[in-house]
Amino acid sequence: MDIRTIMVIGAGQMGSGIAQVAAQTGLEVRLNDIKEEFLQRGLATISKNLTRDVEKGRKSEEEKQAVLSRIHPTTDLNDARDVQLVIEAAVENMEIKSDLFRRLDAIAPAGAILATNTSSLPITEIAAVTNRPELVIGMHFMNPVPVMKLVEVIRGLATSDETYQTIEELSKKMGKVPVEVNDFPGFVSNRILLPMINEAIYAVYEGVATPEAVDQVMKLGMNHPMGPLELADFIGLDTCLSIMEILHEGLGDSKYRPCPLLRKYVKAGWLGKKTGRGFYQYEG
Repeated sequence: MDIRTIMVIGAGQMGSGIAQVAAQTGLEVRLNDIKEEFLQRGLATISKNLTRDVEKGRKSEEEKQAVLSRIHPTTDLNDARDVQLVIEAAVENMEIKSDLFRRLDAIAPAGAILATNTSSLPITEIAAVTNRPELVIGMHFMNPVPVMKLVEVIRGLATSDETYQTIEELSKKMGKVPVEVNDFPGFVSNRILLPMINEAIYAVYEGVATPEAVDQVMKLGMNHPMGPLELADFIGLDTCLSIMEILHEGLGDSKYRPCPLLRKYVKAGWLGKKTGRGFYQYEG
């Protein structure tokens, strides 16, 4: 299938990044969210990213305007009625995603692919609420989307080979490197990354070292570009907790038990960079 028109649901950090990359590829993008203010915030982020590219000589002003002209904001889910692909990047909550996929199944044309950018929730379960499970697939982009090359392409139990091939080709067209992954809790990326972050939090919780010391060890000793606690703040501690809970429930192993300190920070509203306080404090 030659994908030309898509809808991206969610204008937050991930959704706006996906919309930008899709529009840069030449696709017509309908960027959907529940409130106009969320859409305007997402569009402002995209414009800021593109302006930076112009300033650094990676794009011309004309190219920037052409990308922006291909992104059409909408608060109406019915605008998915004639798209070929929907990429859902809403909040990481099964109830919300299931409701969206039920509604999209009724709105999107027959043959349209329904993809989710979930970082940990089961594709098979999301697909089961639709009448087109063979056309449902995971398309897990990495943050920040315009920069990171990887896309985990996750097959549900019923995902067809044709659906997989279409998404694999589109990912390459977007300048990404697709990696095929089967449907298990956390997939590959978060099944490996989040337990490492959780263990780093345990090291702080148990008084082994300060957050700064833990991050220094991993950066200088393991050549990580960012320490695990700094990364946790960047991801959002609420998101980290949610993924650890999915791993713990889905795999049933005590090694995935979320650290009590992570739970305490989330309950305190210390969610990381987005709230100004996590393992570190952030200005502005």
